[in-house]
Amino acid sequence: MTKATTRSCPACGAGGLWVFHEQDGVPSHSVVMLDSRDKALAFPRGELRIAFCRACGFITNTAFDVTLTAYSDNYEESQACSPRFRAFAEELARRWIETYDIRDKTVLEIGCGKGWFLQTICELGDNKGVGVDPNARYERLHDPDSRITLVQDLYSERYAGLGADVVICRHTLEHILPVADFMRTVRAAIGDRVETVVLFELPDVQRVLDDLAFWDVYYEHCSYFSAGSLARLFRRTGFEALDVRREYDDQYLTIEALPSTTPAQGRPLPIEDDLAILAGSTERFAAELQSRLDSLRAQLRDIAAGGGRAVVWGGSSKGVSYVNTLQAGEDIACLVDINPHMQGKFIAGAGLEIVAPEWLPEIDPDVVFLMNPIYRDEVQADLDRLHVEAELVAV
Repeated sequence: MTKATTRSCPACGAGGLWVFHEQDGVPSHSVVMLDSRDKALAFPRGELRIAFCRACGFITNTAFDVTLTAYSDNYEESQACSPRFRAFAEELARRWIETYDIRDKTVLEIGCGKGWFLQTICELGDNKGVGVDPNARYERLHDPDSRITLVQDLYSERYAGLGADVVICRHTLEHILPVADFMRTVRAAIGDRVETVVLFELPDVQRVLDDLAFWDVYYEHCSYFSAGSLARLFRRTGFEALDVRREYDDQYLTIEALPSTTPAQGRPLPIEDDLAILAGSTERFAAELQSRLDSLRAQLRDIAAGGGRAVVWGGSSKGVSYVNTLQAGEDIACLVDINPHMQGKFIAGAGLEIVAPEWLPEIDPDVVFLMNPIYRDEVQADLDRLHVEAELVAV
């Protein structure tokens, strides 16, 4: 049952947001790698009060407290260990290079993570790059020609002087609560350089709602966008949306834009007509999620009752949210991830260890819960290589 809140929408300023999902005791970080189980169990927690703006379609956590988040050295968000993900990201970089002639240009990436995508687009287009992110790690890059400069900080007005031909921001906007203020900061930094190409990528909340994908709802993600709410935000804050599309098996949204010189420049795209769909999807999420949670908890109990052992493949946000939301710390043996920087670490909240796939023959699981079905083929290949005969179940 939804309920009203007096909070105003960070995207459009409208009042009367409707809370449709609540959860307490959520770890305030889902990809912080902790050195011990004790630290993981004692990790700070926050609340989710996920609310929908009927005026613009934006979805946000009205209980978000930025003081509970700190992007530090032990934050490990990289997906570049996966061949499937690398192929997608390289294809995206090539498309953007070809579409906007991003060659011999200066590329600014806001929220560059470890810098892998910035490195890729610089290599493929013979570009120079500047990345801004508190977790940027130059030692993780291959940059023999010194094309890339990394700034270990959150992007703000202080970096307005970083002139660039292209501004990229991937999987960062969803971590920012005052989204309209942030986009206005980006627009102000561009100034009168109206040919600057602006390219963003972030999760698509429509898929999260449709799939009841509670594992994609976690504390760092305080902002959730659909195709329509994203394009509307861009127009409202001084950009013309050229293209909005779904990517990566409809898990992600990309938006391609230019700075505009007049308010609300450009006509809405057909993909943006989603307010009524979003309203219905939030109501369904609220009505059906508890039944989904009960069913998945029963599934885990049945495995344990039959003497079986289960593991979760995916030590990052999805796996952490899945285990913690289901309170499955006693029913899951461990999490598995191919990222070597995660292995041997413990997840916030449940305190389970993340192990390398090579540990699976010793663990001998009966069921492997796969947090993202797009990786089914490569995970099954690893299980076959290791002679692990567990059932692979994509959640």
